[in-house]
Amino acid sequence: MSIYDDIGARTIINAKGPSTRVSGGLIAPEVMAAMKEAGEHCVDMAELQAAASGVIAEATGAEAGIVTAGAAAGILLGTAACVAGLDPSKMARLPDTRGMKNEVIMVRSQRNFYDHAARTAGVRIVEVGLPDRVAGAGVRDAEPWEIADAVTASTAAVLYVAGGNARPPLEDVVRVAHTHQIPLIVDAAGQLPPVSNLRRFIGTGADLVTFSGGKAIGGPQGSGILCGRRDLIMSAVLQNLDLDIAWEQWTPPESLIDKHRLAGLPPHGIGRSCKVGKETIVGLLVALRRFVAESDQTRQARWLGHIQRMAAATGTLRHATAVVREGGSPKFVVTLDPGFRMGGQEFCVALQNGNPGVYCDSSQAAAGVIGFSASCLREGDAEAIGRRLRELLG
Repeated sequence: MSIYDDIGARTIINAKGPSTRVSGGLIAPEVMAAMKEAGEHCVDMAELQAAASGVIAEATGAEAGIVTAGAAAGILLGTAACVAGLDPSKMARLPDTRGMKNEVIMVRSQRNFYDHAARTAGVRIVEVGLPDRVAGAGVRDAEPWEIADAVTASTAAVLYVAGGNARPPLEDVVRVAHTHQIPLIVDAAGQLPPVSNLRRFIGTGADLVTFSGGKAIGGPQGSGILCGRRDLIMSAVLQNLDLDIAWEQWTPPESLIDKHRLAGLPPHGIGRSCKVGKETIVGLLVALRRFVAESDQTRQARWLGHIQRMAAATGTLRHATAVVREGGSPKFVVTLDPGFRMGGQEFCVALQNGNPGVYCDSSQAAAGVIGFSASCLREGDAEAIGRRLRELLG
């Protein structure tokens, strides 16, 4: 009997992947042990974030970094840093950005639910480009000159959502942003693996990068990383920490917060609601080191093993075809036969409502294509999925 049974919550088989909706991924025993140990001591949170900055800088190649309450919190804190800089009075006024730089440029095809985190800081999103290639009306998307044309005296930052299909290329956006001396924030929440992406965006010239800590890194679900320029990270962490302390008593580590650059101590900032605890910070750092130490090939082979066992347990299906797709993130893909008694969405609901409940990738369910990922599977889950597929599909 698990703690979830005790409190009355159902456990599931997570073949969707480390999505927040299905509680993220699994935490390794050494990460859990580190979190337990962290909870048995008290620390100065500014000192802990300064120590975290060193670990994150080593892994990412950035000047500094902090642990955040998820990647979306990193977008909020990063945007607030670009707006307020190191001005305590501006930090105190957010999200009231009147008289400040309060516009963030985004490519229209990259708009998504998560840019709400940027708008929370009080900025207005300025869209550029017409995504004809996404709409199927043509081949063009936003181009670098359109980003440059949108820059005004009110531009606080450019927000770029990284991905294999993102346009324009990041290198071109870096060139435009830096030509106009505008910070570039990269949302790389789901861009791991490969491990090399930890350094790629900073190496290309991004000023701030945010990653999810609870996905491939394997940290606590509510964790993330914000890394980049030291002055921007300093502003971000100042708008996140508990600063209820007298100026004379406040002695943060200069490696993260240079007190002498401030006119005074800011009040609790707009990111105060994104509090991250000591257990989460320590867990993320241990998970990050573990993630960097494991090669992409070893991780892929481990995941592929789950997928191959799933395929073997499934066997030949009467009303669907199934294939193993190898690659960086292997997948088992089931395509329902036309005319099968259930549509794709109905099939996914049947999987969820079974015993055990199986949550899958339903992004192509309307076409009858159901995906199963391996990164969040435990031993025995692959075989259980195979049995459930046979029950539903013959």
